[in-house]
Amino acid sequence: MSDNIAIQIISEDDDIPEQDNILKWINAAIINDYQDHEICVRIVDEAESQALNRQYRKKDKPTNVLSFPYHDELDDDILEGDIIICAPIVVKEAVTQNKSIVAHWAHLVVHGCLHLQGYDHEIPEDADIMEKHEIDILAKLGFNNPYQSLTE
Repeated sequence: MSDNIAIQIISEDDDIPEQDNILKWINAAIINDYQDHEICVRIVDEAESQALNRQYRKKDKPTNVLSFPYHDELDDDILEGDIIICAPIVVKEAVTQNKSIVAHWAHLVVHGCLHLQGYDHEIPEDADIMEKHEIDILAKLGFNNPYQSLTE
């Protein structure tokens, strides 16, 4: 399945996980029944994240993850899209939230992949559904609930 996943590492951050882990996390997060998928994960620094966030979300600041699904209404059997992850933000958030960096990376990769599949967290009911999927997927990958800090 991972033949259709491209990983572009633009960031020079030292805490970027191994590509094999990113592939494993994405494959675990594909929960809908797709016949095929084409996903690009682009790992960037704050400047690119901020530019994309400003352009597409009208928020002039870098963010941890952005997802850009490409849905063809004629063919729902293919999952296509881009996931943009800002490496420095991932590390800062992990430290601030007292989480392991690798666990936070896994969470944001899974989170971005779920967005590509149409999951969202704009309203509480949808957020509950998405969070349950995240918790379940991450548990299967050996990670704790991402919504609890290590001190809880």
